[in-house]
Amino acid sequence: MLSHTLGANDPDNPMNWPMHRRLYASAVSWVMGFTVAFGLTIYSAGIPQIMMEFDISMTQAISGFSLYLFGIFFAPIYTPHLSERHGRSIIYLVSIFLCGLFHLGAGLSQSYASLAICRFFAGLTGGPCLVLIEGTFADIWSAETTNTYYAFLGCASYFGAASGPVVGNFVVQAANWRWAEYTTLMLILLTFAFGIGMPETYGREIPRRRNRNRGLPAPHQPPAESGITIAQMTTVTVINPAKQLILEPIVAMISFTLALNWAVTFQWFITVPIVLQSVYNFTPQRAGLAFTGAIGGAFFAALSTIAIEQAIFKSCRTKTMAIEKRLIPAMYGGVMVTGSLFWIGWTADPKINYLSPIFGTAIFIWGGLSVLISLITYLFDAYPPAGTLAALTAAACTRIAVAGIVPLVIVQAFTKLGGKWALGIFGFISIPLIAVPVVLYIWGPALRARSPYTRQVSIHAHMPVPTEMHRMSSDFAGGNA
Repeated sequence: MLSHTLGANDPDNPMNWPMHRRLYASAVSWVMGFTVAFGLTIYSAGIPQIMMEFDISMTQAISGFSLYLFGIFFAPIYTPHLSERHGRSIIYLVSIFLCGLFHLGAGLSQSYASLAICRFFAGLTGGPCLVLIEGTFADIWSAETTNTYYAFLGCASYFGAASGPVVGNFVVQAANWRWAEYTTLMLILLTFAFGIGMPETYGREIPRRRNRNRGLPAPHQPPAESGITIAQMTTVTVINPAKQLILEPIVAMISFTLALNWAVTFQWFITVPIVLQSVYNFTPQRAGLAFTGAIGGAFFAALSTIAIEQAIFKSCRTKTMAIEKRLIPAMYGGVMVTGSLFWIGWTADPKINYLSPIFGTAIFIWGGLSVLISLITYLFDAYPPAGTLAALTAAACTRIAVAGIVPLVIVQAFTKLGGKWALGIFGFISIPLIAVPVVLYIWGPALRARSPYTRQVSIHAHMPVPTEMHRMSSDFAGGNA
């Protein structure tokens, strides 16, 4: 995602940095994403105590989990505009610092209303760390291996989310629910200290800072494709994403697939402890350790996705890879998602060893993350810059919103329908979604060619925005976040 103001041979271009500097910048962004996701799910360990202390229902207590996600919902909308103007590194630091303040407020809350408000704003302020990581990795690493670096950055949120309950159940049982928030705060302070020296990676901001340091005027740069005026910014990250969800088959199919994916992923943090404690008489700590299976699933998803992309890239006769090739992990990932849902629902039974549903959850995460990596990296290059930003915003906001809603109703679903049919419904819904990556693989180029966003006119001029298909050929495209 380099600006036109940074040349390929510019020593300040992040892709030309020494390896240790590139690794450090990547590590900071990875840890930032991990920490925000950790703060989301560690809360689930304290839900029973929160219900007792504030005398509220389980649904109300779970809403503290969902409100964090609803706060993150707004991050894809406002973060691009902040980073266009101030770069990425300062946004990371301000975001994680403010997130820490709201976790502190949550831990000190004397009413549930205060706790709920702080959780929402912790997600709202911490959300940019989960948004910026995609651009940071794209700034630093080669575009030809988009699936590879997205596999690494995708693991940040999955590892963080899975680690939250593992740590949280020990902390909450040793102290109380407030220490789940304090533990997150301590992790945030460590993360903030680690990130203080993070170099700027954004190709528009680097020349601006370079000129300021040299006492030179700001360099001339083309207007940001995310918009300059409020009306333009609203068009790119609010109006266009809404239009694409309705009118763009590619965006609609991907957004719905990922929405189901995340809905199931985040309901696990509510249902897994309940099922393991009620069906298998697990202690809270032991139930929390079950999420190590999710960490293993995320690890194998990243490993398999990277191996497949590297094998495909080496087999290509050119230096570029058709973006439809990125969809291959989603093809087997969708099958794993559907199979694991029926597997878990039908084996969470006292007569069957507890390892079966735990292993099934690991398979779901493996398949789900494979689907996420494939479909999001496909969107990276499906449209020109402004269209890509709108598509990614649509997909992100949709899956985050659904992921926040489902935990609020999942306990009632398990109670009324039982685990078999509660998960079975998700399983049946996921069956037709297996076809999505296949459809995009076969008809994706034709759908993109007919899209008005592929032929989009820049919001700043009456000149066509060049697309990857214009620069290369109709069959191949390079990575561009």
